[in-house]
Amino acid sequence: MTRLPKFNLYRQLLVLFILLFAITGCEIVGWKAEQDKQSLEEAGYSEQYFPLADGGVMKYWVGGTGKPLLLIHGFGGTAISTWKKEMLELNKDYMVIAPDLAWFGDSYSHSTPNLTTQTNAIWQILDSLKIDKVNVAGISYGGFVTYSMMMTPERIDKSVIIASPGPLFNDDDLAQLCIRANVDKPEELFVPQNSLGVRRLFDHVFYEKKRMPDFIADQIYQSYFAPWQNEKIALIQSLVNDRERINQYPVANLPPSMLIWGDNDQIFPLKNGIELSEHINSSIVVIPETGHGVTNEQPELVTRLLKSFLS
Repeated sequence: MTRLPKFNLYRQLLVLFILLFAITGCEIVGWKAEQDKQSLEEAGYSEQYFPLADGGVMKYWVGGTGKPLLLIHGFGGTAISTWKKEMLELNKDYMVIAPDLAWFGDSYSHSTPNLTTQTNAIWQILDSLKIDKVNVAGISYGGFVTYSMMMTPERIDKSVIIASPGPLFNDDDLAQLCIRANVDKPEELFVPQNSLGVRRLFDHVFYEKKRMPDFIADQIYQSYFAPWQNEKIALIQSLVNDRERINQYPVANLPPSMLIWGDNDQIFPLKNGIELSEHINSSIVVIPETGHGVTNEQPELVTRLLKSFLS
């Protein structure tokens, strides 16, 4: 009897598993999200919904004990899709709060889509939890939100910005990003209009290319990018004005911070990280063979870096 190598057997089982979902019409992306949710609940996290003062709802996860640590996801993601592996470790040492930003996941606001609305919504969550001072880590768009929160330094203990240039991303940087992504405007990259747009975004976010069947790419689009498209586009467009506003804040007043960057970041290249580290007088940790999706690509290392810096 011929025995198949284990690797080939596993690959065949994976193909059969995917075919089963495709044939039965099952939502594999939704199924994965439910499995992730269950793993967080088993680790002691609870899912909360907070009504915003100006209308709307912010969903967030909270779990663990210790000093508060806020985790902010990037554009197109959610708390779970961005931070799940880190959350499962960090709640052993911290009280972790991980929201879905407004117009992502199950969160939305009736206010204008911009950085101020995002920041105010998070402050409302923290106020409801009676948290006066917090550590915060944010990736990509979440790094912009983190920088905005750092402008209230009396409420920030330490901050970690991951793959986000803050106020230093200029018009030439935007033009170069569009050239790399072969788009006319940044929102065409960050707010995909179909499954092909999802593939293009993933190709620029991750160091290792993500291979996926067409039906999974479409499910990712339907789950994460189709809802609230106009608001997501407005968030991208408003960042130009937000950039000018946050650039006026004196960097000497910012709280202690650390930067984390992938050396192969195709969204915000490493030079942007080096410029920001010099601008705010912050250390920067560069991770080799890593793209823009640092928290997904290097969760164990990100967890260790957070614990080391925040302790």
